[in-house]
Amino acid sequence: MFKRLFSFFSTSIAIDLGTANTLVYMAGKGIILNEPSMVALAIDKNGIGKRILAVGQEAKTMLGKTPGQIEIVRPMKDGVIADFNITEQMIKYFIKKASKNVRLMSVPPTIVICVPCGSTQVERRAIKDSAFAAGARNVEIIEEARAAAIGAGLPVESPQASMVVDIGGGTTEVGVLSLGGLVYANSIRVAGDRMDEVITNHIRAKHGLLIGDSTAEEIKKQIGSAHESGDNGDMTIRGRSVYDGLPKQITITSEEIRLALSDVLDQIVVAVRQALELTPPELSADLIDNGIVLTGGGALLRGLDVLLTEVTHLHVSVAEEPLLCVAKGCGAALEHVSSNKAHLGYSK
Repeated sequence: MFKRLFSFFSTSIAIDLGTANTLVYMAGKGIILNEPSMVALAIDKNGIGKRILAVGQEAKTMLGKTPGQIEIVRPMKDGVIADFNITEQMIKYFIKKASKNVRLMSVPPTIVICVPCGSTQVERRAIKDSAFAAGARNVEIIEEARAAAIGAGLPVESPQASMVVDIGGGTTEVGVLSLGGLVYANSIRVAGDRMDEVITNHIRAKHGLLIGDSTAEEIKKQIGSAHESGDNGDMTIRGRSVYDGLPKQITITSEEIRLALSDVLDQIVVAVRQALELTPPELSADLIDNGIVLTGGGALLRGLDVLLTEVTHLHVSVAEEPLLCVAKGCGAALEHVSSNKAHLGYSK
């Protein structure tokens, strides 16, 4: 009776703590928060410490436009914590915002939070400690590849193999699942952020133009492609000339960006091929029928499914709402946090 009463006043949430964006799923309500994993810091008047000025979307609107006394940071790097204290404050902010007006009386929440498959025990402990420090009552961990597969609606409990490639902001997760477990899992720290970095470097080197992170991301979204079938015309961009420091405008093509991204895409292709080479033969046979499902923001890059189809000779498809798959998978895992923990492969 006390347990039921306790759970009534408690809040259960799942957090997709991504390098680029953080999504929060609340039991019974679905995804209730989706904001950038960014924090704006203001230098104190004494010039010694820093205080948090804004978090999430509010901080992103300041990106590239701040005066000297304000700094925009991303406390997550390559899917793991780069700054413990700021991550703690960011999680605390998101929990508070997600739980606002849910219940007048509540106890600290139970949290399911995802981590890259390749993260070390130290990195996983850091994420759990951040969640506890932010006010969690109980914290459970689930691998991103598993969460992505669940969120994409793959039959992970089936004895037949399912394969998912989750391309996020900081990491690309490749997983082969069968009977509810990860038969193969790998994580490479090459994903959407690296693509943005490559685009920025290419524009500077070839055109002598300095652009910001937001512009690089917009180029990727509008004309970025992984295969010639996905080329999407050209785009006019503006920035600052590296030669005279004056504002400058140029036009770039989709083909140009595709060629610039080739090295990054090759690394993702190699990770997928390696997964297929290390998958047990019986499960490899299943993948001929089931194919590969792409999730994460990187799955939206035009022509990526075509490129992987040509390389693997398997059917490659993009999941419905790929940006939300990991958060949905964490939310589904939240329902099993007490009754089916071992099956979903949680780690303490």
